[in-house]
Amino acid sequence: MTNKEQDSIRLINTAIIKSKEKKINISYQEKLSKVCESPAIKALAHAINYLSENEKISRDQAAVLLVDTVRSLDNIWNDYVLMEGMEKLKEVLKKQTNH
Repeated sequence: MTNKEQDSIRLINTAIIKSKEKKINISYQEKLSKVCESPAIKALAHAINYLSENEKISRDQAAVLLVDTVRSLDNIWNDYVLMEGMEKLKEVLKKQTNH
């Protein structure tokens, strides 16, 4: 890869990052504070303590395990919804080509 191509790739990556900055809501601190005071966060704090004691792991490990588990669930459902959407799209396209 030439230097010019490498520079172009860096420029593209920089542009992608800068475009994401525009989408970030500046009031994230306020939102973060509000979420951190929510009953759901308090319940998660109890879950961290419970998991830590029950599994004989540190609270840090318990917190990471909970977050990783929720992220895994979210990824599974994202994949499922994507596949469902693709199947429906295939059905629509199949009907269109049959007409």
